[in-house]
Amino acid sequence: MQSPNNVEDVLRRAETPLMWVGAFTVASLALWLLYRLLSGIRIWVLGNGGLLSPKLGKWAVVTGATDGIGKSYAEELARRGFSMMLISRSQDKLDDVAQSLEHQFKVETRTIAVDFGRSDIYEKIDAGLAGLEIGVLVNNVGVSYSYPEYYLHIPDLDNFITYMINVNITSVCQMTRLVLPRMAERSKGVILNISSASGMYPVPLLTVYSASKAFVDFFSRGLQEEYRRQGIIIQSVLPFFVVTKMTRIKKPTLDKPTPERYVAAELSTVGLQSQTNGYFPHAVMGWVTTKVVPINIVIFLGAAMNRVQRTGYLNRRRLREERNGASLKND
Repeated sequence: MQSPNNVEDVLRRAETPLMWVGAFTVASLALWLLYRLLSGIRIWVLGNGGLLSPKLGKWAVVTGATDGIGKSYAEELARRGFSMMLISRSQDKLDDVAQSLEHQFKVETRTIAVDFGRSDIYEKIDAGLAGLEIGVLVNNVGVSYSYPEYYLHIPDLDNFITYMINVNITSVCQMTRLVLPRMAERSKGVILNISSASGMYPVPLLTVYSASKAFVDFFSRGLQEEYRRQGIIIQSVLPFFVVTKMTRIKKPTLDKPTPERYVAAELSTVGLQSQTNGYFPHAVMGWVTTKVVPINIVIFLGAAMNRVQRTGYLNRRRLREERNGASLKND
């Protein structure tokens, strides 16, 4: 057994090394916090300046450009002086957006009407893009569930799978295939792939949608590493809830912005983050759900929330069917 004097000698000898270890730890933590603070100011306050301009290329291409986030991207890029190629399903809606952009921002517009649920549309798109100097591509088109549902209970599951993969995955790969080669030749260009916060972790009862958005995120980050040395920026964008028809949210709040507010914030992160939640409150939510809360709890809570939404939707549908049946009997 060591005497008290021996213990004191050991502690005395360890005192200086431990002091330096503590000082190093505190200094490292302080430097890390300072770096994070300065990075946050750079991204969320200063932004990227005039990075997104027609100097990248005269034209910007936006898919799913007639509603929500896609329409807001088209408006913001037109405001910055880009000529706009709008691609979506409805020609009438495309014409309305194109006329609005021409009137407000005095830019040239073109449109291509296609259904991204089909796989035979890309020759038509390629022909429409021929000869254009494309500086920005926004792969925004997407589709989700009509309501949260268990996988085997999804109506018309076979066609549901094909359609969602075509819209959410194939469109991103094929549009990138068409546009990226010309960007690489000029050593400049920006591709924004709109994923979703649902792609950051599995979301039960929205499983196929969540998985498709995880693909978009991985695809984007992989390509960014492949082509960043050629001057190309490929960014994965993972928004939480935004006020759009897809989310069925009508009233904006701090954490649920309008698409205009979201897009203005997101575009300031281009070139600064290869993967972004695009909007500071969403970035905080992303940090909490991926770094602070254990993933199993996030999955559990997501499933619980979606079960509640599923029950509410099915109850409302049943009541509508009962009212419709009663009205038919009365007629």
